[in-house]
Amino acid sequence: MINIRLPVNRSRRSLVAAGCLKYSRFHTSAIRRNNPNEIAFVFDIDGVLIRGGQPIPQAKPTLELLKSLQVPFMLLTNGGGVTEHQRTQYLSKNLGTYLNPIQIVQSHTPFKTLTNAYRRVLVVGGPEDKARHAAISYGFQEVVIPADIVRADPSIWPFHKYTAEQLDQWGDKSVNVADKPFDAIFVFNDPRDMGSDLQIILDLLNSENGYLGTKRNLEKLEDRSKPAIPIYFSNNDLLWANEYKLSRLGQGAFRICVERLYQELNEVDKLEDTIIGKPNVLTYDYVHNALIDWRLKILANNDLVYHPQELTQVVPQLGEKPQNSPFKKVYMIGDNPASDIQGANNYGWESCLVKTGVYQDSDFHNLTVKPTHIVDNVYEAITTVLKTNQINF
Repeated sequence: MINIRLPVNRSRRSLVAAGCLKYSRFHTSAIRRNNPNEIAFVFDIDGVLIRGGQPIPQAKPTLELLKSLQVPFMLLTNGGGVTEHQRTQYLSKNLGTYLNPIQIVQSHTPFKTLTNAYRRVLVVGGPEDKARHAAISYGFQEVVIPADIVRADPSIWPFHKYTAEQLDQWGDKSVNVADKPFDAIFVFNDPRDMGSDLQIILDLLNSENGYLGTKRNLEKLEDRSKPAIPIYFSNNDLLWANEYKLSRLGQGAFRICVERLYQELNEVDKLEDTIIGKPNVLTYDYVHNALIDWRLKILANNDLVYHPQELTQVVPQLGEKPQNSPFKKVYMIGDNPASDIQGANNYGWESCLVKTGVYQDSDFHNLTVKPTHIVDNVYEAITTVLKTNQINF
């Protein structure tokens, strides 16, 4: 685990001296509020804290300032494909400030709530076989990935892009892919080999009771829109931002492909599926519960925000509404109007739209959702909010 040692309860003066804060025009008097932690922040990652694998310069000062004030915050991303521990370890190193694994809700984190509903699952997307390990860490008992299926029979999609070495490394040769049915499909992240993933998913959606290599009889179906086994998409982002000058297609584009092909194969108008991730209310309920849990933990021990500690997150049920929220306001900081801002507005949170990712000034006239604030970067977002709420720093 990353061991980034930072002093506890650092003053703003020490943060400036350390280079964490670049602005000095604000007062350093005590925080004026009735009770601590009355506001909270939820940050998107790509385009807000990081872009193209590189930290956005204002990210570290932002997180350090909130830590020094004991203001709770979480990361909420439609990214994923790895465990929460792996993602926060990477982010801690890249941003230069420690983040606890339970401070992040990835697109597929709410799938933790479904481990008792399904036994054998197909997990799709993400780099290498890391999504398999994420699913196992959640508690799923039997996890199969497309590499297992292609390894067992490459003719299932003869145009696959796996090398023999990759199949040997990532595919589990002990898995008998046809000996028992699959119970559900979970798309954890954007596919890395879209052709094989599409074929395998459609085979299972149109199978006889989840048995790979079988095909159901359409004439006997009462409702063709219902697949043979359920499918869950962890997000519906059509676009996302990386180091390329234009936004790239995301998991939402892959979902459209699955849906359209299913419609064509079954002669129906829709596919019955479940979509979570921003801007879905299920995901916002989940992160709100996680934020309340994190607040309780740092109030009991603020050292948690500075030093690596293994913690158990309180996992709510999918769709469980937060009870007795202590926050007067929660602010979503994001770069994507269609997911970050729309989701926050729908949920009743405040929102800040930054210009370091998907959204740019040229998009203003086409903006269909109204954020609370439009700012240049994440640091400007939190300082604007802190001043608005009369919190000195």
